[in-house]
Amino acid sequence: MYISPMRVLGIETSCDDTAVALYDGASGALAQLRESQADLHNQYGGVVPELAARDHIRALLPLIDRLLNDAKNGAGKNARPDAIAYTAGPGLAGALLVGASLGDGLARAWNVPALGVHHMEGHLLAPLLEFELAKKPPPRAPMLALLVSGGHTMLVDVEKIGDYRILGRTLDDAAGEAFDKTAKLLGLGYPGGPAVSAAARDGRDGRFTFARPMAGHAGLDFSFSGLKTQVRTAAERAGNLDRQTVADIALAFEQAAVDSLVIKCRRALQQSGRRRLAVSGGVAANRRLREELQQVAGELGVEVFAPRPELCTDNGAMIAYAGHMRLSMPKSRESKKMEVRPRWSLEEI
Repeated sequence: MYISPMRVLGIETSCDDTAVALYDGASGALAQLRESQADLHNQYGGVVPELAARDHIRALLPLIDRLLNDAKNGAGKNARPDAIAYTAGPGLAGALLVGASLGDGLARAWNVPALGVHHMEGHLLAPLLEFELAKKPPPRAPMLALLVSGGHTMLVDVEKIGDYRILGRTLDDAAGEAFDKTAKLLGLGYPGGPAVSAAARDGRDGRFTFARPMAGHAGLDFSFSGLKTQVRTAAERAGNLDRQTVADIALAFEQAAVDSLVIKCRRALQQSGRRRLAVSGGVAANRRLREELQQVAGELGVEVFAPRPELCTDNGAMIAYAGHMRLSMPKSRESKKMEVRPRWSLEEI
């Protein structure tokens, strides 16, 4: 068993971002690098799994070499990590295998522990990492967490770190996936989240109005496929998708998607009695979502916190930090063998 690693190398290759980071558990210092595949997949309007895996192979080792060299030069000492954490799932099988294989191989070569961590636990812990980097005591569980990204949308009750219960999840598309598909329908490119939000800034309020899926249902589940259909219908009826029409549809979509998330967060806070809500995942970088959740926080007298935008997207820092947290827990052990789990529930950790 390996307790309290000082410096953890995090490797993230679950989808289309190749990301690495060094997190120093003793000082709280962080160094990270990330290479996006957005240009590679843009022509397809979404991620092509085989291309993603191949590009991870090309990019990963040079990124790690650069990260360790930068850390060594900056610290004036050997930057070799004391442990390695890699994303074991969920995600694209081929992409996961690239990071896991290299992480396991480097751990054996360096004779350090390796640990496969859960991608969504990395997202869940990213808001806590934000406080660590600011040299402030991180918020303590119990709390609620909204994890909202291209592949997942869920509300999680966090009794303590490592003890998770999913209260609600999407029944179809994830919120980030809906942003990507809407961007493709409107000809805005990939990734869709930033593109839709940028277009929405020029939108005229009220020209289009979309229903808020599942808002009238008593539970905490989400649905975004119907919202995507509403966008397609509006675009077809508009006919000529000039710049202003695209902006108007983008605004209506963003308003409906964000409202759907906020309605369920408000309900979860009221039903659970939790006083803290952590928000993370790529969509958590959305300005409208952050503002509306802060309004809810003020109305209910609760705390809402989210990491800086670069820690919302898939990144190596959250994986390094999750690995540090896991290896520091009593009874936590390094991975005995390299494995990946493309489908892996957060409740199964």
